[in-house]
Amino acid sequence: MSRTVLHLLRALPGLLLLAGCTGPLKKKTFDPYAPPTTPATATTATVSADGTRTRTSGRIEPSMLVPPTTEFTLGPGDVLDIELIGAPEGPQQAFVGPDGKIYFHLLSGQQVWGLTLPQTQRLLEKELGRFVQTPQVSLTLREVHSRRVWVLGRVSTPGLYDLGQPMTVLEAVSKAGGLFTSRMGGTTEELADLHHSFLIRKDQLIPVDFNALIREGDTSQNVYLQPDDFLYLPSSMGSQVYVLGAVYQPRAVAYKDQVTLITALANCRGLVKGAKSDKIAIVRGSLTTPTIAIVDAGPILTGKKPDILLQPKDIIYVPQTSPGSLASYADLIVRTFARTVAANEGARAGGADAPVGVNIGIGQ
Repeated sequence: MSRTVLHLLRALPGLLLLAGCTGPLKKKTFDPYAPPTTPATATTATVSADGTRTRTSGRIEPSMLVPPTTEFTLGPGDVLDIELIGAPEGPQQAFVGPDGKIYFHLLSGQQVWGLTLPQTQRLLEKELGRFVQTPQVSLTLREVHSRRVWVLGRVSTPGLYDLGQPMTVLEAVSKAGGLFTSRMGGTTEELADLHHSFLIRKDQLIPVDFNALIREGDTSQNVYLQPDDFLYLPSSMGSQVYVLGAVYQPRAVAYKDQVTLITALANCRGLVKGAKSDKIAIVRGSLTTPTIAIVDAGPILTGKKPDILLQPKDIIYVPQTSPGSLASYADLIVRTFARTVAANEGARAGGADAPVGVNIGIGQ
């Protein structure tokens, strides 16, 4: 199984404990009892006791938009063409094995994991000097398999892609064949939900606005990728709500006709003991500019207030401890959602038999 999958698996137990936010957030409001709106275009609301609108995800650091300058280092899976100048056999292909070693000519396994090509060349020449007078070695990097990025979801060719040279988000999506499209009603329709797409890096959610990047051409969102980055572009055809936190069976609940807050919680077998039923969050809209409403379920359960009609792709989060600031609460929920989806989708792509943690898929 990929190191990225294992990394995501190890991260899951602590996901619900993380609540830091990455920058100052602007607060507005949204009323969960208001008529449905299009989350991506809802930009105004009035202050109410039921909820607050907030922008979660900080800003993209300028350094993320600059091509990396670090020299390439070898790792398991990389393929080299190695030639001992003057030797009759010519170039030979060598693989960096799972142990980080290569085997060439008369040499036993040489540890090259983490070495640059010039360092590897000097190492081979030094070791070959025990058998050959003043050896000269020529190295060519043939294939890169030690550095990869995930590009999953509604792209034409989802999978793992080699990162042998600097690559941006747009270049990765292009390498995966672009957004998956379908012919419907005589027109071509892209099936990726850019408002819920995300980039995970070392357990952190990088605040890329995929809609601004791909639809609007905003290159300030086109960050350079790093090894083991995880890009996920879910399906726009999915119609579910997602329940996380202190319920007995966190899961995605199918959205059929209408789904209310109480029916969604009931589909997850209800709240666990100690759950804060008065601090239930409903997160709606884009992952980069979500809307959050804090709801007290008590009056709904006793019939003193009407139930809340949810919208497709709402995220419901039930805390076990009182949340801190609203901004950090929204940030926690978005991060938890993205990491959980990444762990599940990564496990599926890596061939795991069972989903990891919460089984939430946001469309195939």
